[in-house]
Amino acid sequence: MSKLEVDTIAPQSGTTVTLGESGDTVNIPSGVTLTNSGTATGFGISWQSVQTTGFTAVAGNAYPCDTTSAAFTVTLPASPTVGDQIQLVDYAATFDTNKLTLNPNSNKLNGGTDNLILNGEREGATLTYVDATQGWIATSGINEGTEALQPNAYSADILVVAGGGGSGDALTSPQYATGGGGAGGFRTSTTNLGIGTVFTVIVGGGGAIATAGSDSSISGSGLTTITSAGGGQGGQTTGAGAGDGGSGGGGGFTGGGGSGNTPATTPAQGNDGGDGNSGSNTSGGGGGGAGQAGFNSTVDNGADGGDGSQSSITGTATYYAGGGGGGAGWSGASGSGAGTGGLGGGGNGSTGNGGQDGTANTGGGAGGGRGAEADNGAVGGSGVVIIRVATANYSGTTTGSPTITTDGTDTVIKFTSSGSYTG
Repeated sequence: MSKLEVDTIAPQSGTTVTLGESGDTVNIPSGVTLTNSGTATGFGISWQSVQTTGFTAVAGNAYPCDTTSAAFTVTLPASPTVGDQIQLVDYAATFDTNKLTLNPNSNKLNGGTDNLILNGEREGATLTYVDATQGWIATSGINEGTEALQPNAYSADILVVAGGGGSGDALTSPQYATGGGGAGGFRTSTTNLGIGTVFTVIVGGGGAIATAGSDSSISGSGLTTITSAGGGQGGQTTGAGAGDGGSGGGGGFTGGGGSGNTPATTPAQGNDGGDGNSGSNTSGGGGGGAGQAGFNSTVDNGADGGDGSQSSITGTATYYAGGGGGGAGWSGASGSGAGTGGLGGGGNGSTGNGGQDGTANTGGGAGGGRGAEADNGAVGGSGVVIIRVATANYSGTTTGSPTITTDGTDTVIKFTSSGSYTG
């Protein structure tokens, strides 16, 4: 440590002495001004010009940061010394719209190595390097709310429902019943979304006649991809073809139901379809639902589809992913009755040519019918992906035209077609 004596300098107003080594000390006569070169501590902060893009900060400096055009990152010094300080402030009152990210540069920041953010309007903070354990901490702040430095991610609730399966094809011969379509897979998650990260949303379509539904998913950096499998198709009038999927399709004629929760997930995303019946007038099994397996059919009667599962992610308890009801009998059958679709958009079965379609954006399976005309059946309901976040964290950046609503202090982003959300 050196000691700089300034007593010999004439005490003239405006005289400047620059210190460049950490630990320098000085005797200051009247009229002498000290300027911090950026490495010495304890002599005040040197204000810099307004910053509009990412930069590496230097200890001893203060930076007005303007995020009007875009969010950016401030990288903290690579080799800080205990007592080093940096000041950052929201120059244009836009941190709440475009956040300022702080990168600790392989050191610690608030005791961790993750990036943190400043996201309050007109927020400012003084960062002081205290030691290798805690690293940089906020030693003062303005307009910071409960914490000056916020995590670089936030919690979100997510619902992913795949497209429901189509019913079996009501072939002209034999004129027997078809199985109901299985519901699309139903999955929920509470996870963290990284700020500034783009999350891709795919909403699966409902299956066409004798076709499984399509998968729905959400994916992005730092997020374990959540994929729900499309519902299995209902069985044909020939008894064949009940499909596996999120939930399995109901069997047609003599056929068994398809398997649900395929591929397997924990917790399960759906259930098996019910079996068809080969009595005097064959009947179709019910499609599996997210909350209940499809029912087995009895002679002359189509089976009900399994109920879906409830979610209150939008603020209202709603059923999704119900299985389609099985078709019943054939022309002239006595006492035949079709199956009812499960709660959550499952289509009702029919004693006519084709059953009811699954409800759009519920993942409901299609209702089965009976053979009379080729390529006559019903289609599954399309899927849906819903994200719920605290309104304070909602970025407002989406593609694909999702429906945006609020519920209390939260914002709900409902995708009925594919798109994206930026955290």
